[in-house]
Amino acid sequence: MSTMTREETEALIQEVLEVYPEKVRKDREKHLTVIDQDVAESKKCITSNRKSLPGVMTVRGCAYAGSKGVVWGPIKDMVHISHGPVGCGQYSRAGRRNYYVGATGINTFGTMNFTSDFQEKDIVFGGDKKLAKIMTEIEQLFPLNKGITVQSECPIGLIGDDIEAVAKKTIAEIKKPVVPVRCEGFRGVSQSLGHHIANDSIRDWVLDARDKTSFNGTPYDVTVIGDYNVGGDAWASRTLLEEMGLRVIAQWSGDGTLAEIENTPKAKLNLIHCYRSMNYISRHMEEKYNIPWMEYNFFGPTKIAESLRKIAAFFDDNIKANAERVIEKYTAEYEAVIAKYRPRLEGKRVMLYVGGLRPRHIIGAYEDLGMEVVGTGYEFAHNDDYDRTIAEMGNTTLIYDDITGYEFEEFVKKVKPDLIGSGIKEKYIFQKMGIPFRQMHSWDYSGPYHGYDGFAIFARDMDMTLNNPCWKKIRAPWLDGPSATAGAAA
Repeated sequence: MSTMTREETEALIQEVLEVYPEKVRKDREKHLTVIDQDVAESKKCITSNRKSLPGVMTVRGCAYAGSKGVVWGPIKDMVHISHGPVGCGQYSRAGRRNYYVGATGINTFGTMNFTSDFQEKDIVFGGDKKLAKIMTEIEQLFPLNKGITVQSECPIGLIGDDIEAVAKKTIAEIKKPVVPVRCEGFRGVSQSLGHHIANDSIRDWVLDARDKTSFNGTPYDVTVIGDYNVGGDAWASRTLLEEMGLRVIAQWSGDGTLAEIENTPKAKLNLIHCYRSMNYISRHMEEKYNIPWMEYNFFGPTKIAESLRKIAAFFDDNIKANAERVIEKYTAEYEAVIAKYRPRLEGKRVMLYVGGLRPRHIIGAYEDLGMEVVGTGYEFAHNDDYDRTIAEMGNTTLIYDDITGYEFEEFVKKVKPDLIGSGIKEKYIFQKMGIPFRQMHSWDYSGPYHGYDGFAIFARDMDMTLNNPCWKKIRAPWLDGPSATAGAAA
């Protein structure tokens, strides 16, 4: 259990807030709290999904990042145009390790950068004609593409380019789907709105266009939604679902295709992994197509077993029996992993700060290894995310929303976790402080972490990181005082 009491944690929050001016302090106080499991709704104890304060550093992304970098970008057989200056497209290209099968540049395009490369004249005169020309060239150069999306960057919304009109005109010419996505980076609070906008574009430009197509369905058709196949995660999850007798007819959106998206309304159950990014489209399909949906968690054997049984409950006794067989099949495997790594990780304390699902989904995997999560928070969560998080945490757990760099560092200094799991922006700060760190957005170039096979890799990586002897040799020079720093410089 956490070595800090509830009172000590509350005092720590107040201590960290003291550095701010009064107005900023009052705002930031709403985003920092100690979990109280007696509170039915998280909005009574923490505020989320609010704009970051100017001048207070944030690690959030933008609406464009939510659409192009998360929802649409991993769809492998479509070309995704970053409509605007080159930078957004370049820095959203191939960064999340969304693994896919295919020949890049032939029938898959996920790691390529397609951009309209806005220049000054495009800002002045508009980019509609340029966009139309680009799509014509794409069709000539990459004829096996299944469609195009236009991912709007900030200038598009400012100058008023009519990307919808260009899309409709191009659809008539190339006879393929062209999806305009109004995901200009300045929209909304964070990348979360980009998820919502992308979901709505799928609803309006893809699903409705294929409602009347024929499909040879089975009683066991399911989809995997909100899994971006980071390091092969979706493949690991799909293996378990198919082993229990289900047929995965669509995978969103890592290693996904346009045809799979179009087939989704024919499913019997939508399975959503990243609730934050894909709950919108799941709710739409429930309302329009009467497709139930459920959130599942394939991090760690405890949560995997819970999820498999919960999924199986939607189907017949045969699937329920198969779920038990799958769990039994992998029991010896995950018990061996726990037997090997739990003695090395037991009692270690972890602080998390990631994106949409991991601050709560991976808690169970750490607990399976005997570790404790003593602090957790989200970059762009809404209160329904925190509602789900409260149920997973103890009553003395520190919780933080859109945390600033200063706050995170100060909390770490006082809480003294054994391991931090966060993003690339935080990685090198804490490593230089001598604290073991795992990059939990893209698994630090490892993975998969989903499924039973992924749990073995997860356990190995946590042990490899936390018990690496290098941490005993790292000491920040400023900790030894001015004289030591001067001597080291000389």
